[in-house]
Parts: sequence; structure tokens; C-alpha cells
Amino acid sequence: MEFDLLSTAKGLVLPLAYLIILVGSLSTFSYLYRRRKAMQAASLQPWFPPHTSRNVYLTLLELQSSDEKNTKVPDSVLRAALLRRAVEDIQRLIQIRAQKPALTQLLQRGAVGDQLMQRFQFAEKEMEAELRDVVQEANALAPQQNWGQTIFQSAGEIAHTEAFKKKLDDIEATRADERERWEVKRKNVSEGFLKELDGVATKKPGSSDDEVLVESGGPDAPLGKGKKPAK
Repeated sequence: MEFDLLSTAKGLVLPLAYLIILVGSLSTFSYLYRRRKAMQAASLQPWFPPHTSRNVYLTLLELQSSDEKNTKVPDSVLRAALLRRAVEDIQRLIQIRAQKPALTQLLQRGAVGDQLMQRFQFAEKEMEAELRDVVQEANALAPQQNWGQTIFQSAGEIAHTEAFKKKLDDIEATRADERERWEVKRKNVSEGFLKELDGVATKKPGSSDDEVLVESGGPDAPLGKGKKPAK
């Protein structure tokens, strides 16, 4: 009986060793693959410029939590900074949603490379993490008001108002140039119309070939010398 158990155990050594080697190889490959992907993601150029509003908010939190300076940042300032951060997140989220269909279509046609799509997907993941972080920070600042559920609604309204104001500013900036071009065009049309009127006024009413000379005296006037009346 002991011999059978010993022989069975020896027979299981080889499969177990093979299984251990296989699992170890897969784990090593998975670790190296994730590390390579992380290095590639870190080396990719960011899709968006630096998040200024987030950096400002984190700087305020660091000032508040610093023991050396013993600085107390008012909650109203932190809320305003977090709301400004949420507004910038909304603006970036709108850009991602607007660019994704066109980028997917270009990738299917082969017009763009995989690296560009990797940058975009990395930006999407960063945005998802950013939105969750903002919700957590809002709930921490105003736990009784449950601000995390309404902060992006307020941020969306602010972003919409700012976009509308920017369009009005662009129209106001181009109105002066449009007015100047219109004045030049109107002046040219007026000058051309006046030249046409001057040309019509100075033109003679008829040519010399069409003039008819009529002798003075009418039909009863005496005939000149050398002329006989017709019989």
C-alpha cells in the first residue's frame, strides 16, 4: 500500500512541476506585459494640456494639510476651486465625446495609427478616474448636501454659459473688421455708380450726321439765284 502511494506521488511530481512552471511563466509574461504597457502609456504624449484647475485645487489642499505653515484655507475657496476643476472636466469630456466617432472612423480606414488611438483611450481612462475623484472630493467637502451628485450639473451650466459668452466675444471681435470691409465695399460701389452717372451726363444727345439743316423763311421764302421753280 505504501509502495502504491509512493509511486502515485512520484507520478504526480512531473505534472505538478509542469503546472508550476506554466503558471510561473504566465505570471511573468503578464507582469512584463503590464509593465511594458505602463511604460508605453507613460511615454505617450498627453491628449490634453496640463490640468491647471486640478493642480490649483491640489495645491490648496497641500497648503491646508501642511503642519509647518499651519495655513487654513477657507471651505468656500476649496469649493470654488473644486467647482472650477469640475468645469474644466466637463469641457474635456465634451471634447472626448465629440472626437471619438471621427477618430474611430479614421482608425477603421487606416488614416491614423494605433498610437494615436492609445493616447485617446488613455485620456478616456484618466477622465473616468478624474470624474470619480471630483465626486469623492465634493462629498468630502459637503457631506450633508451630497454635493457629489450635483456638482457636475452646476459645472455643466457654467461651461455652457462660458461657451456662449466666448461665441459672443468672437462675434464682437470680428464685427469691427466686418464693418470696415463693408464700408470699403460700399464706398467702391458708390464711386462706380457716380462715375456711370457722370458718363451719361457728359455724353452728346446726337451726332452731326443726324442733324438736318433747314433754310430760314420756310416754304414761302424766295428761291436763290440760279434756281427755277419746279413746274
